[in-house]
Amino acid sequence: MKKVLFLFVVLFGSCAKLDNNLYNNDNKIKEYKLDDYTGEQDFILDDSYHIPPGLVTLLTLPSQADGESSSTEIKAIYIGDVSKINSDTVLLYCHGNKDHMDFYWQRAKLLAHVNGKNKYGVLMMDYRGYGLSKGKPGEKGMYADVSACMQWLKNNGLNNNRLIIYGFSMGTASACELSANAAPMLPDKIILEAPFASVAVMIQDASQLNMPADYFTDLKIDNAEEIKKCDQPLLWLHGKSDNFLNYKTHGQAVYKNYHGRYKESILIEGADHGQVPSQMGFENYLKLIGSFIRKP
Repeated sequence: MKKVLFLFVVLFGSCAKLDNNLYNNDNKIKEYKLDDYTGEQDFILDDSYHIPPGLVTLLTLPSQADGESSSTEIKAIYIGDVSKINSDTVLLYCHGNKDHMDFYWQRAKLLAHVNGKNKYGVLMMDYRGYGLSKGKPGEKGMYADVSACMQWLKNNGLNNNRLIIYGFSMGTASACELSANAAPMLPDKIILEAPFASVAVMIQDASQLNMPADYFTDLKIDNAEEIKKCDQPLLWLHGKSDNFLNYKTHGQAVYKNYHGRYKESILIEGADHGQVPSQMGFENYLKLIGSFIRKP
């Protein structure tokens, strides 16, 4: 699929084509279905992972990127008791490049069971142009959307040492960018699942040619560079059978460039992109995440 995308860009010579194809969003839904969603999902949890409706809050947040004259409304979902954010640990989940929050609902529910049911809060958002969020997808907008979620958490009493940022696939860009640079909050720990090294590496992997990335795209995403600025403890998870983002050319490059206080890597045999939790086994996955979060 990546090679087809690359050839399409070469043939039609448009930077926008690659930029737009990074965002495989779906904004045609009328409402979020959550447990009632019947579309494609990486996995579906059994009833033991059920979240009571009273602990699920749909939010509408204003997001304003640098250079924008007005804000854009984005949608987010908080799992947990909002009144306890001032004392809870919260995982801020930055999802991948496809679909919308219904696709990632099972993942958010799973994270709500780290260290026991609803011991930690979980906040995820739909980037602009995804799901019911307004606007069009874009790199700066994506960072602004995650920053807006940080601001909401801060306004509700969360402090830096109780914020864990978790990026999956494309979401690792926001996790790295906002952990490395000025943002409303500074995450205490970073979890990256199936991170990509940079847009340049994506192009090289797809094309097998050593050509400059800016020939094909205006995107500046470079996780392997941004991670150098991070000192927070890092957990890297990656499937060794990931056919979308190869763990050697992508995840390993990010992990190698991290020089902070503590890092841990977990490579999962037989796991393709999106299969890390299910291939590990949900209980093993939860124990790993919980153990990492509790590390001093």
